[in-house]
Amino acid sequence: MVADSIKKKKTLYTFLKAQSVSMISSAIDFSFTIFFTEIIKIWYALSSVTGTCAGGITCFILSKHWVFRSKNKNKIAQIQRFVLIWLSSLLLNFSGLILLTEYLKTNYLISKIIIAVLVGILFNYNLQKIFVFKD
Repeated sequence: MVADSIKKKKTLYTFLKAQSVSMISSAIDFSFTIFFTEIIKIWYALSSVTGTCAGGITCFILSKHWVFRSKNKNKIAQIQRFVLIWLSSLLLNFSGLILLTEYLKTNYLISKIIIAVLVGILFNYNLQKIFVFKD
């Protein structure tokens, strides 16, 4: 009973740290996206990919060292697993962004927020926990 309670608290704590990293990574992602779209005048979808890359690098570093405290010695395999999940996430984010922005005529930032939250919670966290940063 006590062990289950401790495990649940640890799981919640890990989830909350992951959400903090997600917010930091998203802030970097959105900063890049807005900068390249609004200041440099690059197409919003390409700007979003650039932002997603910057956010993805941030997410990997913080997740590995702080959220999951991964001690996995095989860093290459871990990076490969992260890139596989990250590329899938990028595809989901990009597709959702285009769908909401182009077909539903939603502002690109609103579209990006909606898709980022859905992909982050439903896809990224779970796969990073059980596939990427498993020890």
